[in-house]
Parts: sequence; structure tokens; C-alpha cells
Amino acid sequence: METLKELAVVLGRILTILPLVLFMTLYMGRRSIGQLPVFDFLAIITLGAVVGADIADPNIEHIHTAFAVIVIAIFQKLIARLKIHNRKIGRKLTLEPVVVIQDGTFIIKNINRIQYSIDNILTMLREKDVFDIQEVHLAIVEGSGNLSVLKKAPHTTVTRKDLQISDPNVSIGYPVIVEGKLYETVLHEFSLNEQWLMKEMKSKGIHRVEDVFFASINREQQLMITEKQQNLSTPQLFH
Repeated sequence: METLKELAVVLGRILTILPLVLFMTLYMGRRSIGQLPVFDFLAIITLGAVVGADIADPNIEHIHTAFAVIVIAIFQKLIARLKIHNRKIGRKLTLEPVVVIQDGTFIIKNINRIQYSIDNILTMLREKDVFDIQEVHLAIVEGSGNLSVLKKAPHTTVTRKDLQISDPNVSIGYPVIVEGKLYETVLHEFSLNEQWLMKEMKSKGIHRVEDVFFASINREQQLMITEKQQNLSTPQLFH
């Protein structure tokens, strides 16, 4: 009998707290549901923890949970407005966008700073239908963790009707060197060897595979290289 009472309490809490959470989440704004900046993410996680504890433990005062949900939502809303009206505070409370590719070259220091790997970046590029980083003018990891890509002018999106072609050539860059490690199988796929690679590298002023952060080759046998040692100036981003 006591168990049935406790289950009834849990059911009642679910039926009352979930509509309140839904209302408060909608009040917090669309950004809290879609792209999640850091503070919004923390607010949602805290909200979930508070509600989960209330549902799982009948000994917790239900009114306290409802009050906590309302306060969290209001606090998040105030912080969101504060970020809009004060850019300095906004930058402290969110992650700034970071340039990770500029003019077809990885910006190594920025990639290391945000603790992304090459595989992370390449996967995100493929999700943007970019298979060769030589097509990229700028790639930016936003504060939400999403990747924004600005292609070079010759690679901007056009329709096949615009180009009046039926079978356009697609450029795909295949990784052949990743963080100083050579993948000879990729060279073999193109009927090439290490001697060819070294010759191409020397033509670009690079003499050791270990000095290469990332290199890729496409079907036209064009080699793209990002060196480990860089002296690049990246544009300042504002958000």
C-alpha cells in the first residue's frame, strides 16, 4: 500500500513538473532548445538534474523543485539579456568563435586551443559537403561547437543548370599525412610513391614528413600541405 502511494506521488510530480519545465524552457528562448552556448547548456543540465531528483525522490519537497525551475529559467533569461547589452560580459560567459582553416590551411594553434582533432574538423567539413580543404576560404568553429564554412569563390554553390554541365568533377582531398605520420596506402591508391611525395614537398620548401601537420591529395594529384610551424595572422571575429 505504501509503495502504491509513493508511485502515485511520482506520477503526480511528473504530470505537474513536466508542463512547468516545458513552459520555462520555451520562456528561456529558442537558443536553449537548438544551439546551446555554454551558459545555456549549463542551465539545461541543471534544470534536468533538479527535475530528475524531484521525480526520483518523493522525500524532496515538490514546491522547492518548482521554485528552483522557475528561478533557473529567470536567471538564464537575465544572463541572456545581459550578454546582449554588454559584449564584454557576453564574451566572458560564452565561447568565442575560432578560425580553424584559412585559405585552405589549418590554423594549428587555434585547433589545439579548442582541443579539436583533425578528424573532428574533417568530419564537420564533410557534413558541410566539403571534401577538400583547398576549397575553403574560412572555416570557423562557433561558440555552439558548430562549424561555419565560407568557400572560395570558385567553389561556391551553384546548380548544374547554372554551369550547363551534367557531370561536374568533384574534388575530394584524401589525407596522406596526419600530424607527421605518412599513410603510404593512400599514395598507392593513386599509383604514387614516397619519392613523388618528397619531390612535391621539396618544391614547397618542406623536407621532412615530420614537419607536416596535415597533407591531402586529390584526383588531379594536387598536394595540399599544412606545416606544423606557422606564422599566420587570422582575422578577429566578433559575436
